[in-house]
Amino acid sequence: MADTAVASPPAEAAIPEEPVTETQPPSNTEPSPADNDASDPQAETSETALVATDDTNPQKKTKKIIRRKRRPARPQVDPATIKSEPPPQTGTIFNIWFNKWSGGDRENQYLSKQAAVSRCNINKDTGYTRADSVTGSYFCLFFARGICPRGQECEYLHRLPTLHDLFNPNVDCFGRDKFSDYRDDMGGVGSFMRQNRTLYVGRIHVTDDIEEVVARHFAEWGQVDRIRVLTSRGVAFVTYSNEANAQFAKEAMAHQSLDHQEILNVRWATVDPNPLAQKREARRLEEQAAEAVRRALPAEYVAELEGRDPEARKRKKIEGSFGLQGYEPPDEVWFSRTKELEGAGPVGQLEAPEQPLMIESASAAQEPVSGGIFSSSAVAALQGFAGGSVTTQQAPKAAGPLVGYGSDNDSE
Repeated sequence: MADTAVASPPAEAAIPEEPVTETQPPSNTEPSPADNDASDPQAETSETALVATDDTNPQKKTKKIIRRKRRPARPQVDPATIKSEPPPQTGTIFNIWFNKWSGGDRENQYLSKQAAVSRCNINKDTGYTRADSVTGSYFCLFFARGICPRGQECEYLHRLPTLHDLFNPNVDCFGRDKFSDYRDDMGGVGSFMRQNRTLYVGRIHVTDDIEEVVARHFAEWGQVDRIRVLTSRGVAFVTYSNEANAQFAKEAMAHQSLDHQEILNVRWATVDPNPLAQKREARRLEEQAAEAVRRALPAEYVAELEGRDPEARKRKKIEGSFGLQGYEPPDEVWFSRTKELEGAGPVGQLEAPEQPLMIESASAAQEPVSGGIFSSSAVAALQGFAGGSVTTQQAPKAAGPLVGYGSDNDSE
């Protein structure tokens, strides 16, 4: 029986290798600029391997790796229909330095009631652009509004934000600078002082299935964490799991309509005064910080800290019991015992820092005087300037603990 082994042919009987074949599926789209990435290849790939045996010729094995080809982003509107118009007046003073209106903290009431020109269709408009090959690119604001005419030539991303898209807290997902406080109407970019994931949606046409309608329209822009609808007021509060998705949804749903012809008023929501909501938000921040710590530390160390490592728990029970059967030490005692075993010496308990007394003694609070109204340091300085000819006059001693004082008021 012949043994089979994988080996290269001898030099004198070299067999030329078959070149790696590549077959592209038929498509009318242009090649992607980000196809050099290993995660998004452009075509099918075939790998060839030579297998040699003792009594047979080398055989060729071909393995095909088929991956889906990405599509380019399409222009949402015809570029010929784009008209260059000056921005509407949203303030009282035009700032020539920033090239925008200032002095107005509220939007024009007439413009806020006009319906949006277009709406983004995620399933059809999503695709790769030039920004996919640039790390740290921002998302296209006009793509979110459904009016980007550039398509795959755009310098910004044409897709939805994900949890892996991290940006500076001072800017939003579109690259616009945030401010220290919100506007009076809670519109605009937002504030960098608080992480806001909740949107206020007004002017809703209330129906029996309004909650399902709001959930269907706003779930298109990302994972929704919570939705609350106030049918008596015709408003809703939509909370997303990711802040970037909330920023994207605010621009995508501004001046849009649901199943009826209403024009939505989408703003940032204020802080929820409900104590349960505040506790829930604090718990979420703690879990987010704990998850960040877990990712930064090794998995073995995290398992030992959380008590999921059986060997570490057994060692802790044996080494930290101090010879007492059934005694399980707390973490502070176990930490001190571990330091002692490692030779670092005993670790004592933390002592509180010395606090200054509320009433100090007179010797500690006052500087020693040289029998006069000046201190010894002041007398020494004056003697240095005058050549040692300065004399001080002895201050009269007080007769008791209290010193008499004069007043201009005759009643005293």
